Amino acid sequence: MTPLVESYVLPNGLSAERARAEAARAYALDRAHVFHSWSAQAEITPMTIVAAQGSYVWDGDGNRLLDFSSQLVNTNIGHQHPKVVAAIADQAAKLCTIAPQHANAARSEAARLIAERTPGDLNKIFFTNGGADAIEHAVRMARLHTGRYKVLARYRSYHGGTDTAINLTGDPRRWPNDYGNSGVVHFFGPFLYRTQFHATTEAEETSRALTHLEDVIRLEGPSTIAAIVLESIPGTAGIMVPPPGYLAGVRELCDRHGIVFIADEVMAGFGRSGKWFAVDHFDVTPDLLTFAKGVNSGYVPLGGVAISPAIADTFAHRAYPGGLTYSGHPLATAAAVATINAMDDEGIVDNAARIGNDVIGPCLRDIASRHPAVGEVRGTGVFWAVELVKDRATREPLAPYGGSSPEMNALIAACKERGLLPFANFNRIHVVPPCTVTDEEAREGLAILDDALSATGL
Repeated sequence: MTPLVESYVLPNGLSAERARAEAARAYALDRAHVFHSWSAQAEITPMTIVAAQGSYVWDGDGNRLLDFSSQLVNTNIGHQHPKVVAAIADQAAKLCTIAPQHANAARSEAARLIAERTPGDLNKIFFTNGGADAIEHAVRMARLHTGRYKVLARYRSYHGGTDTAINLTGDPRRWPNDYGNSGVVHFFGPFLYRTQFHATTEAEETSRALTHLEDVIRLEGPSTIAAIVLESIPGTAGIMVPPPGYLAGVRELCDRHGIVFIADEVMAGFGRSGKWFAVDHFDVTPDLLTFAKGVNSGYVPLGGVAISPAIADTFAHRAYPGGLTYSGHPLATAAAVATINAMDDEGIVDNAARIGNDVIGPCLRDIASRHPAVGEVRGTGVFWAVELVKDRATREPLAPYGGSSPEMNALIAACKERGLLPFANFNRIHVVPPCTVTDEEAREGLAILDDALSATGL
């Protein structure tokens, strides 16, 4: 790590002394009053962040860390991008907030820019406050459009923490919230490294996964199914890039049975995969596409649903029964406009693709060749997973599904000690820096990960 010296001034103008004082107060107030997500409250010691710039953050102890997590895989254009910060300030001076029944310039322009980049003819945009409520509304639209209720989603997925979204989720965070009455049916998606279908090739995995999904549809009753919800590339669950033909096969099954195909692009969208949207890798157009996170790098909360003409027409003369006080909030949508324009002007999506192809992929494959605990590396753009195992032959995970282990905790600590803020989930380290990451920063972070693996005997 790079500790602060007493004369150091952080990127936000704070002196080292002032930063430490503010961090100490923030931590004390946090522990006294803040209730944290997904946590046993008395068992956590949250890191205090006092500054951030580009690909780096500074913690309350004065250490600089390279942010290989993009926080929650959402700061796609890095921290404190000056064009977006300026756009938020400019919008605040003009119009801080307005009710969603009124048109406003920031929301209208954000909708135009998003619609220009979504696949196919998804040209209507419904704005939400984040990804979970985007999923909630996409499912509501699908149910009302089809007159059906049941929704299919895959195991090893994450769709958000609200009621419908968490029930769609296919990871252990669903378990305490799932009462079996949500109308959700889970199925196995393709994941060749841990195949459920005894496949040995990507072609076999695709074929057998689609046969399995077709069987689930047939046995559940096609006429009862409103939608299939899939992360185009599952994120938190493991960055499992679908094998060729899989998403096209899902599209065909949906078309055959009148099922709405919802692509969850909350994490994979807006450049993360090396394209504007991950579905663009597979030449597939969903009926509904949910987004959030990278649309404005999380600078102000924003999400949304991109809607096909057929579903939009359902509500042309029939009121859509849903809305939010902050739908298309001017500060959030102004941040989206500035983010999308910056991504275009600065070639940020192309940078993500190049970094993945030229730096992250080759470096991770080299790391895998030298560390026996690395079972597989996989990904695209700045969206990669390092699958860690106790034994390459048996593929036993280094931490159990839904849990952690002393080995994983030691590795995470070793990364932080060396100045890297990683994204870890179960037995995996995800390599998910900002789309703006430079070659030098990417190599720096991967070298730290390499050294941490060596230091922990992995």
